[in-house]
Amino acid sequence: MIAVLLFLALVGGVIGWWLARQGLMAKPWLETGVIGDSRGSDASAVRAAKTGLLLFLGVAGCLFALFVSAYLIRMGTADWWPMPLPSILWVNTGLLVASSLALQFSKASADRGQLEAARASLAAGAVAALAFLAGQLLAWRELVVAGYGLTGSPANSFFYLISAVHGLHMAGGMVALMRVMARSWREPDMPRLALGIGLCATYWHFMLGVWLVLFALLAGWADDVAAICRQVLG
Repeated sequence: MIAVLLFLALVGGVIGWWLARQGLMAKPWLETGVIGDSRGSDASAVRAAKTGLLLFLGVAGCLFALFVSAYLIRMGTADWWPMPLPSILWVNTGLLVASSLALQFSKASADRGQLEAARASLAAGAVAALAFLAGQLLAWRELVVAGYGLTGSPANSFFYLISAVHGLHMAGGMVALMRVMARSWREPDMPRLALGIGLCATYWHFMLGVWLVLFALLAGWADDVAAICRQVLG
């Protein structure tokens, strides 16, 4: 619980710092300028979009932190035995890394005004993300066929639950990514497109980081850290 509270405090601190940078404490009614200035409206919209994304990432981070905390506590009990992870998870991890890199390249291309390159790398990132989700389903199928069903053991249940929640977040991100892709063909307004791609890239980097932590935990690479955390949580 202490670790969770520390993490939540860290997330809160990051959110507060970000909000301060985005001008949350600003007093626009005291600012001078032309009423209805479109540049000011655009800047406010950009700040609002980035702030909204950061708040969502903070909430999602807290959710995954709670899952990790529960996993660490549960794995210390007597009826816990780890399950083998399908080798396809390595491929899936590579696909998610490729997707994240493709979106970052797309953002850089959009910032430079290179529409075709931004479109191509955006499509590549979407394809890699869809392949990642399909690969996760294949991993589930492989485990079920091998006899590691959802209710077989606590470790099994945690694997399906954690990977499902992560997959749902990725699927939700795909909806936003598809909208940005459609916008890149329908109304290629580069500043607006660059903002949309940048938000998607940030979300993808976050989900990649979450998956790497979960993968390390599920694979047992973080057992030493987990033992220390269990002592702290206990």
